[in-house]
Amino acid sequence: MKQTPFYHYDLELLDRTLQAIKAAIGSHSNYHVHYAIKANANPMVLERICKAGFGVDCVSGGEVDAALKAGFAPEKIVFAGVGKADWEIELALKAGIFCFNVESEPELEVISQMASEMGKQATIALRVNPNVDAHTHANITTGLAENKFGINIELLPALVKRAQSMPGIKLDGLHFHIGSQILQMDVFETLAYRINQLLDQLSLEGFRPTHINVGGGLGIDYENPEENPIPDFAGYFETLSKHLNLGAGQQLHSELGRSVVAQCGRLITKVLYVKKGTVKQFVIVDAGMTDLVRPAMYGSHHKIVNISSTGPEEKYDVVGPICESSDVFDKDIMLAETHRGDYLAILSAGAYGEIMASQYNLRKLPGSSSTLE
Repeated sequence: MKQTPFYHYDLELLDRTLQAIKAAIGSHSNYHVHYAIKANANPMVLERICKAGFGVDCVSGGEVDAALKAGFAPEKIVFAGVGKADWEIELALKAGIFCFNVESEPELEVISQMASEMGKQATIALRVNPNVDAHTHANITTGLAENKFGINIELLPALVKRAQSMPGIKLDGLHFHIGSQILQMDVFETLAYRINQLLDQLSLEGFRPTHINVGGGLGIDYENPEENPIPDFAGYFETLSKHLNLGAGQQLHSELGRSVVAQCGRLITKVLYVKKGTVKQFVIVDAGMTDLVRPAMYGSHHKIVNISSTGPEEKYDVVGPICESSDVFDKDIMLAETHRGDYLAILSAGAYGEIMASQYNLRKLPGSSSTLE
């Protein structure tokens, strides 16, 4: 067994997931998927996604650089983010990326100035805050009026007119993103209706965007990942196809992240001790919140299995070694009888797992392996 903790990626499942996305898109030649690289930037994962022909959604200059090095074509890269630094904008302009998703008027002014000075024209989409409730965790909701992201709808018409007259700018699209881990298709239906209303309003004012970027947000089954390893891509794209009114020549772009990679990754960790208290039993493992922060940050649930034991089940709290009370993977869960030296797998960890790892407590970053090695 490889030195623990480490992330193990089932690249065969990833390939099946990518094929499922293509099948769900079907004959919609005007649908384009940009993988949200913030979910997982492991080179093995990026190689498969790039090979499958997908684009990429970036939220930093580092991600743009990683996407280019992984072989993604610049014309398939979109660059979002509420706080783009000058060097990041310059990098993207030099690379000739497809589009900047612009989140404020000051950002628009900076891109216009930099593009003009460099003799470039930046294609942009204005990110609109549609004030749609994604019915998900507060820390991963991005489309409400009080969120820091995007441009409020009432401010959009004036900004559209300004962008159309600015040097170095080609206003070509609108961008939306309302949150993450969305499982209710009616949320995407509501988003589609809100977009339709906005497109009708802007059309009356003479603006017809070529591309509509609906962001990502499609969730996965954390409760039963082995039974449902592939998310409901068919329902997602069917909802958009049915409810979003695209005109002739208009392109639909989406930025799927978690739903692409979450189920293909698991964190493998070794049991250091089984500590019996007066009320609870603690399984203390060598992975911690430094390796997978989601449970500590969001209170999220990941199914945990003992891959070393088939004994009768007992109830445990699974905790890590970090000097923080929040370093807990789960409480009061049933595992096969667990002993020192057993290996546990924390499932559905392919998204926002390895990429968010830190070296707090001066710990080493987790390694990685795959089924195809």
